[in-house]
Amino acid sequence: MLEKELVHQGRARVTFGLPSALWAERVNLVAEFNNWDTTSTPLTRDHSHEDWRVTVELPVGRRYLFRYLVDDKEWLNEWHADDYVETDDGLCNSVVDLVDG
Repeated sequence: MLEKELVHQGRARVTFGLPSALWAERVNLVAEFNNWDTTSTPLTRDHSHEDWRVTVELPVGRRYLFRYLVDDKEWLNEWHADDYVETDDGLCNSVVDLVDG
């Protein structure tokens, strides 16, 4: 799940999410905008929604690569990403596109 909302000039709020059916202890958003840090942006579940979610505010005008890391061992892509970019090792990164934001 990807939800984008323009919050003010030059910034967008982006919610990243995975379905609640995902059986995991921990899910992290790993992306260009957090320097590919595997622990700095955890997804959470709470009483307002069952899905794994995290919302970040990002500058508009560019595209950002990202993936999800589940329990420090399994990498997942976003099924509803704006695009995908193949890596040098033949894998793919998901893309959130804020160029037209």
